[in-house]
Amino acid sequence: MKKEILDKYKNRSEVIKALAHPARLFMLDYLSDGEKCVCKFTEELGLDQSTVSKHLAVLKNSGLVAFEKRGLNVYYRLKCPCILNIFDCIESVNKPEK
Repeated sequence: MKKEILDKYKNRSEVIKALAHPARLFMLDYLSDGEKCVCKFTEELGLDQSTVSKHLAVLKNSGLVAFEKRGLNVYYRLKCPCILNIFDCIESVNKPEK
């Protein structure tokens, strides 16, 4: 396979891997209405800050979210909001046929 084609599919694979955890899927959905501080994720998920930060790092490294540090707080936002469209597709796959 040519390098540019392989790179294209490698990138897709990295994004799909980043989506492969319920907490990270929630985080993306939670960011749909705007940026959030890490503290909000810890409250909503009931996870400690280090676990939340690790999940956010996976999303950041895959290019799905961006962050900005303001004082002691770090705020995350969707870098690629169109990724949320995948949720409708996934949910349609899981619907039983009538």
